[in-house]
Amino acid sequence: MAEADASEGPAGDNRASPTHITSPALRYEAKRALLWVTIVGLAILAIYISQALLVIFGAMVFASMLDGGARLLGRVLPIGRGWRLAIVLLLATGFIVWLVQFAGNQIAYEAAELPQIVSQQANRFLVWLDQKGFDIELKDVQGVAGQLMSGVGTLTKAIGGLLGGLTTLFLVAIIGLYVALEPRLYERGIAWMLPPERRGNFYITVNRMAFTMRRLMGGRLLGMVFEGVFTWIMLAVYGVPMAALLAILTGMLAFIPNVGAIVSGILMILVGFSGGLEMGLYTIFVYFLVQNIDGYIVVPLIARKTVDLAPALVLAAQLIMGVLFGVLGLFLADPLLAMIKVALERRAEQNEQGGSQLKVEADGP
Repeated sequence: MAEADASEGPAGDNRASPTHITSPALRYEAKRALLWVTIVGLAILAIYISQALLVIFGAMVFASMLDGGARLLGRVLPIGRGWRLAIVLLLATGFIVWLVQFAGNQIAYEAAELPQIVSQQANRFLVWLDQKGFDIELKDVQGVAGQLMSGVGTLTKAIGGLLGGLTTLFLVAIIGLYVALEPRLYERGIAWMLPPERRGNFYITVNRMAFTMRRLMGGRLLGMVFEGVFTWIMLAVYGVPMAALLAILTGMLAFIPNVGAIVSGILMILVGFSGGLEMGLYTIFVYFLVQNIDGYIVVPLIARKTVDLAPALVLAAQLIMGVLFGVLGLFLADPLLAMIKVALERRAEQNEQGGSQLKVEADGP
């Protein structure tokens, strides 16, 4: 009797728990339902924290730019990685300080006049269309122009020192700096959370993503510098108003493929026609010259050799990300699409390797 009582104690109790599902079929269905609930819950969570995830991804992009600069300096300066990162940060900080000071003296004044000049030129164009017989409602077009200029005003305020979303930019810079200082630390931390058999594939994918991101951002920065400097030289030589402001806007907008070139070109041409027909035609020539040199010489040398993205796909991603997340999403659409492409290519490579291995095993020795 004592033995029977002992067997019914906590250590020997074999009775089923109230939460235990005895039927194997029901237990299988319950596991499937739990899996779907978990997936849906994670999707909802991702929606709620999407802004934070985008900030983190922006930090990864910034870290890749710092890492690329440090690696580039390593080819000519045989010093430690920390010192090379410090040099890159000092150069970037010096450029920002110069830009803010220059903006405070000259660019801020030009930025205040730019919306007015663009609006005047747009009204002239609408009047010309009306004279040619086009039935256009002036109020509707002015509303669209007002929305466009609000976006342009945001960019010019950013140049003038009134930076919107300063907290977001600060978080991106700080997180990116920490990641750039010790990238392997964070890679090992994420790999530790994965099953051991998947860690090798994780390291391969991450290394390819990092290489692709460095090349993509390197090409983008080179294109920005080229477009900005070349535009300034060409406009200043002819005496186009606001040459420095237009050059900076062109360089900044070059970070956004497709959309940035269109916006900068419209602004440049509208300002050019404010000085007359000849100046307007000259700005059109400058715009096409800059875009062709950058599109057919500068960009293919670096970015497109590494990330071959279809222009229509990039534009679609920019539209979606811009609607969902605003300016930050528009800036990060291209890098995010490139990372998805690398991950899918790696997945396809794994599937191909797995299929080849199964075929070899089926054929036998």
